[in-house]
Amino acid sequence: MLNYIWGFMILGGIIYGGIKGADAISLVSDGVIDSAGEAIELCITMLGVVGLWSGLMNIAKEAGLIAKWTKGLDPALSFLFPQIPLNHPVRQDIATNIIANILGLGWAATPAGIKAMKGLKSLSKEGNKASNAMCTFLVINISSLQLIPVNIIAYRREYGAAEPVEIIGPALLATFSTTIVAVVLCKVICGFSKD
Repeated sequence: MLNYIWGFMILGGIIYGGIKGADAISLVSDGVIDSAGEAIELCITMLGVVGLWSGLMNIAKEAGLIAKWTKGLDPALSFLFPQIPLNHPVRQDIATNIIANILGLGWAATPAGIKAMKGLKSLSKEGNKASNAMCTFLVINISSLQLIPVNIIAYRREYGAAEPVEIIGPALLATFSTTIVAVVLCKVICGFSKD
């Protein structure tokens, strides 16, 4: 359905440009080329950010920091995912994802999130249905408590914000609020059951 909407918008823009004349087509062409250039510049900037933080997360994992942080998160993980056994490897994948999100490394969190979801599916007794743990993990991951919104700071810096880091306070407040709401909703909807 989304392809049809985008197709309609593109076709509508071309037809409108054709009706308005050569000046409109020229403006659209210039806009497309300028936007493509900006997109490439942004991708290169974000590639550096993603590479740096993904590398740091791998170093933290190899150094044993993730395992230590997982132990620190054990009470929260036990509360959020009572159905997962204490020493199951999926707990470390969930913790890695949560830690990366807290540090504002959403892209570095993705591989751990995918691995965690696969681990949760293997623990599920629901077949092809999402289990409570899978739904809880997804909602917690989406709410994404962040201490430092690295990606947003990089975007703001790239687009010339005078103070790119001034977003930290509002982002912390917003993500803390969404995470609290997510936990409460998950516990209300999924209940406190261990299945």
